Amino acid sequence: MFQLAIRMDVFLRACKMASIVGIVLAIINRGDHILFGTMTFNSRIKILKTFFVPFCVLGISVFAIRREINFSD
Repeated sequence: MFQLAIRMDVFLRACKMASIVGIVLAIINRGDHILFGTMTFNSRIKILKTFFVPFCVLGISVFAIRREINFSD
C-alpha cells in the first residue's frame, strides 16, 4: 500500500493540478497584494499554503481511488 502512495505519477498529477488550482486561488485570495506589490512574509506563507492544500487533496484522492480499484480486483 505504501508503494501506491509514493508513485511518481500520483505525485506529478498532484503537482500539476496544485499548480493550476493554486494560481487561481492565489489570485482570488491575494491578488490585490500581488498587483500592488504589498506582499508581506505572511502573505507569501499563505500563498504557499494555497498551493499545498490542492496538492494534498488531489494526492489523497488519487491514492484512495487507486487503492479502491486495487482492492476490488
